[in-house]
Amino acid sequence: MDFDLVRSCYHPDAIDRHGAYEGDIEGFIKWAAELLPMFESTMHFTGNQYVQVNGDVGYAEHYARAFHRIRPNGDKPAADYVVNVRYIDRMERRNGEWRIADRMIAFESERTDPTEWTDAPPKFGYPSRRDKQDPSYKYGIV
Repeated sequence: MDFDLVRSCYHPDAIDRHGAYEGDIEGFIKWAAELLPMFESTMHFTGNQYVQVNGDVGYAEHYARAFHRIRPNGDKPAADYVVNVRYIDRMERRNGEWRIADRMIAFESERTDPTEWTDAPPKFGYPSRRDKQDPSYKYGIV
């Protein structure tokens, strides 16, 4: 949920077509900032990738599975909402920097899996965070 980092992946005039949201990058970030806190955690796993570069324009398609942990709510148990999508991007190199100029999400399938809820500390490793206290920031990875 580092939206400055997300913003840095896009050119300022980029368009994002995320299904439920379609518009400029600032609107996308506002939409995501309102939506994502509803989930306990999210994770995207990228699989097959295809990239084609022609000069200063590139096209890419990435298969992804997105996991969204939904907190329990009243009589509704915790669940994992799983979505299979393809990210279809047009990227451009401007002033020596490659960034997304236009992103489209192609929806493949979805499912919701009930799951056990726990807020106990992790049994191994360090707890994941959704802010700059996440372990990935310790070594400057992001």
